[in-house]
Amino acid sequence: MLSFQKAQAKYLLIPMDDTQKNHLKAYGIAYWMLENNLEIDWLLNYRGGSFMMKYLKPVEEELIIRGVSFEIIADAKSTAILQQIADPEVNMDVVKLEKAPKVAVYSPKTAQPWDDAVTLVLTYAEIPYEVVYDTDIMEEKLPLYDWLHLHHEDFTGQYGKFYSNYRGAAWYKEQVRFNEENATKLGFTKVSEMKLAVSKKIKDFTMGGGFLFAMCSGTDALDIALAAEGIDICESMYDGDGTTPNYNSKLAYDKTFAFKDFTLKTNPMEYEFSDIDATETHAKTPQNLDNFTLFDFSAKWDIVPTMLCQNHETLIKGFFGQTTAYNKQFIKSSTLIMGENKALNSARYIHGEMGKGTWTFYGGHDPEDYRHMVGDPPTDLNLHPNSPGYRLILNNILFPAAKKKKQKT
Repeated sequence: MLSFQKAQAKYLLIPMDDTQKNHLKAYGIAYWMLENNLEIDWLLNYRGGSFMMKYLKPVEEELIIRGVSFEIIADAKSTAILQQIADPEVNMDVVKLEKAPKVAVYSPKTAQPWDDAVTLVLTYAEIPYEVVYDTDIMEEKLPLYDWLHLHHEDFTGQYGKFYSNYRGAAWYKEQVRFNEENATKLGFTKVSEMKLAVSKKIKDFTMGGGFLFAMCSGTDALDIALAAEGIDICESMYDGDGTTPNYNSKLAYDKTFAFKDFTLKTNPMEYEFSDIDATETHAKTPQNLDNFTLFDFSAKWDIVPTMLCQNHETLIKGFFGQTTAYNKQFIKSSTLIMGENKALNSARYIHGEMGKGTWTFYGGHDPEDYRHMVGDPPTDLNLHPNSPGYRLILNNILFPAAKKKKQKT
């Protein structure tokens, strides 16, 4: 790969606007190039966040194989594009992508009766990842990775709040058995104690410089577990004893990533963790109005959120999850809102810093399945190669590859 012969004075442009046939696989091409130590520029806000690199015949062939649209342009054209982007009056910038991040997905290695949007799109885009779970994290394996995604996990020890509808299901019983056995092996008396320890390791990973991404209930459940350290919020059917009296008054919001002042909902017959989640509000909204809008950040000043919001559309259709979106009144002032439904006063796509690292939370289950239910078949991304909702996930994958630029103040 390193001995490729470069064609003279030619570049490849991968447009990411409406002319692109397969936006999702374009990210896979970018990752593949990084894996092979090839340089690539991410042109922020230029034609939907396009990619540009020097022409190499094997790259052209790979683009053709994967069905990704591209243009072969002359050196003069690439120079003109960079000059256009450099204009201080234009809201664009260039970020050089340097190294393929090593990706981990936190997920049980046993089969689950639901799928995960991140693993679906990583597989479709042909971006490699490894699966880690509680034992791996407690054995300090997270520092081996750059980027971590949290599968739809319940870090509170309440088994996803599925007790009401699925406590008799074989998969639910197996989930309980597996987690209790795992907790014992790791030296914990309760599953909630194990999940809290794992949550703190994930927080440490982020504070140490890791990139954390989570969707759906993996977002608020993580913050709830961290806030509930030292108190019992699990009813007896989960851990054999009752909850700590007045537990809501004892939550430590200073320990969380994104949320504050929330109230827990621990009724086992209610499919809800807390009032952070805006599912109830969205359920009352007609589907054609259940969208969210991406913020338009300054590419030359706010480089990180600009990268994370690259898209060919700014109005993204909504989709449900156990945690669909976040009621704004429970979001910390330090949290950056990148996508919102202003009419519903809810945020869908949020970001922040934690120590030396960063985190991004994305509400909802599957960007191309409006009401995904337990047991539904996984989404076939061959039918959605241009999904703007899935593009947000892949922006986060490439974000750690970007060469660090000194932020303007």
